[in-house]
Amino acid sequence: MQLDEIIGYLNPNQIIGKTNIEINGLCTNSQKVRHGDLFFCYAGGKHDSHENITEAIANGAVAVICEKKLNCSVTQIVVDDGRSQMARVARVFYKFPEKSLKIVGITGTNGKTTTSYMLSSIFKANGNGVGVIGTLGISYGDKFISPELTTPDPIYLYSVLADMAANGFEYVFMEISAHALYYDKIKGLEFEVGIFTNCTQDHLDFFSDMQEYAESKKLMFRNGRCKRAVINSDDELGVELLSTVKGATSYGLKNPADVFAVDVRERIDGTTFVLNLADELYEINLALAATHNVYNAMAAASCAKLLGVKMSVIAQGLSELKTVPGRLERVARYNGADIFVDFAHTPAGLEKSLKSLKKLCKGKLYCLFGCGGNRDRTKRPIMGKVAATNSDFCIITSDNPRYEDPYDIIREIEEGIKPTGKKYVAVTEREIATEYAIRLLEKDDILLVAGKGGERYQEIMGIKHSYDDNTVIKSVIGN
Repeated sequence: MQLDEIIGYLNPNQIIGKTNIEINGLCTNSQKVRHGDLFFCYAGGKHDSHENITEAIANGAVAVICEKKLNCSVTQIVVDDGRSQMARVARVFYKFPEKSLKIVGITGTNGKTTTSYMLSSIFKANGNGVGVIGTLGISYGDKFISPELTTPDPIYLYSVLADMAANGFEYVFMEISAHALYYDKIKGLEFEVGIFTNCTQDHLDFFSDMQEYAESKKLMFRNGRCKRAVINSDDELGVELLSTVKGATSYGLKNPADVFAVDVRERIDGTTFVLNLADELYEINLALAATHNVYNAMAAASCAKLLGVKMSVIAQGLSELKTVPGRLERVARYNGADIFVDFAHTPAGLEKSLKSLKKLCKGKLYCLFGCGGNRDRTKRPIMGKVAATNSDFCIITSDNPRYEDPYDIIREIEEGIKPTGKKYVAVTEREIATEYAIRLLEKDDILLVAGKGGERYQEIMGIKHSYDDNTVIKSVIGN
């Protein structure tokens, strides 16, 4: 594609150099630039990629989109915000693939992944070709791409959408993170349906407070980005959104809602409830435990109904989803006890999972968890209190310490546990902690291993070491 064609979709402040250049690719990483690439420079929170222009040119960049005039030998397109222009350029370069797809965007603190998997199962049951983009990676057909970010950067995102469109896929179910909304990574995308799940404390290492975090979520439903909306009426921010988003479909269990469930029956191996969807009643059998999965199912069902799927197919699709990796996943039985793995990494997420399991537990409920390093420190004592209050015994361990000392993280978690007077232990090595917790189990006990979910690594001092809670658990019990 010619650079002239790309520039036609921009509003640059200045163009320096010739524009009749063939662009072979787009890139933001100077180390990965290939010959013929258009390189993007922008000032980030911790790094300014303008500093990498020399390396980018040496590796083959033939032009650059930048936020200030640079002393370099290639064509420069100077813009106000290099990051925001990335999505616009990627959209043009990959020939507007979103026009051939029906995309559903899901935002919220918790529930995005499970809702996307439920939607995928429903639409597969409906005979549609589907793709999923989110925390657990990108999957469509027989392709699976390991995750980097919940919402991929625009260049990669549009390349994937282009491949989906070229291969005849119809629907895409996409998790939309607060960061993606803040940086407008999804610029140019129009969603058939936008889903809001909930808003609870998270990412306060990035956002200044909960108000700013909530405001980022609201961006999903502004400027005509979503043709239709599905919103949780039991969430405080959801109530606010329902007052401003015209024609939105509401779902909930507590407050009045368009879609609701009755006769909810929880089991260790699943949940059964009667769904009222547009005054149609249908019994739903989920292989997923916990009330919060009823919320996820209502969100998915509401969306599918809006997109024309029959109630019987919705019920079939929900029943056929047997598990979501690392989302309150029942992974093993040992000594008559059940072991669950869950991604719960926020106070609200951990509380929901523990309360659900407590209702099902006939013995003792154990909770093994940690908190990530270089992330919101304020939630650490809160999670400690939540774990201690809602379980019988806590095992604190390391999560992804990143560049922090795991001992420091544990000490901050302890600040929330100690005032409760509950007993606990701290075992820094996660694998050793897991084995310790499992050896405590007796008949009818439940162990929740929380924080990492489906992650296949542990990040320590910038290095991602291979680590999987599920694998470790099965190794300990001899499976």
